[in-house]
Amino acid sequence: MTDHPISVLVADDHTIVRRGLVSLLSIAEGIEVVGEAPDGRVAVERALQLEPDVILMDINMPMLNGLEATRQIKKEAPHIKVLVLSAHDNEEYIIQVIRCGANGYLLKNSSAEDLFAAIRSVYSGHAFFSPSVSKVILESYLKASEAPEQEPGAANAHDSRLTGREREILQLVAEGQNHQHVADILHISIRTVDTHCNNIMKKLDIHDSAGLATYAIKNGIVILPR
Repeated sequence: MTDHPISVLVADDHTIVRRGLVSLLSIAEGIEVVGEAPDGRVAVERALQLEPDVILMDINMPMLNGLEATRQIKKEAPHIKVLVLSAHDNEEYIIQVIRCGANGYLLKNSSAEDLFAAIRSVYSGHAFFSPSVSKVILESYLKASEAPEQEPGAANAHDSRLTGREREILQLVAEGQNHQHVADILHISIRTVDTHCNNIMKKLDIHDSAGLATYAIKNGIVILPR
């Protein structure tokens, strides 16, 4: 038990889910919700403003997905623990979450007791994964250890081609935002948005909106609901 409550920020774009989590956490001893976020962009802003001990982070959120939000938070405030809470249990999402620097991964069908234990675990500096998630991680590790060694730089080519800002803009464009709206959201000029979009298309060798949207979905930048 800590001397002060573990402060938690809850980030989920579904209002009912988010409010349900806040209500659930209100009965947990030694845990206090200090803020909420309806999308990844607000999650980053409130994380840096409130500096909670732990963030409950959904993956599938508009404006900025949970993966990119986690990357940004960990870059600016690595001491904040991020516990991803998701319905997705496939290997692709789990490995991406780990690479983003998250401290744990809990499935949304977990019990309240598992949720409380996960928050306390990551706060204490330990990783926490749902049992089925741990199994996926182990199987992925075993597959990697048995696979032929890759050429240096061959792995994660898609991840490294785009900058963080380019991934942000790609998500917004793939979600159907026009360039002016993207500029307004990011507080940059429309000319800067145009330049980023041109760079994205050149790097990916994709030159139409449908192709960009397909790329964003395939590479986990936009995550479709299950």
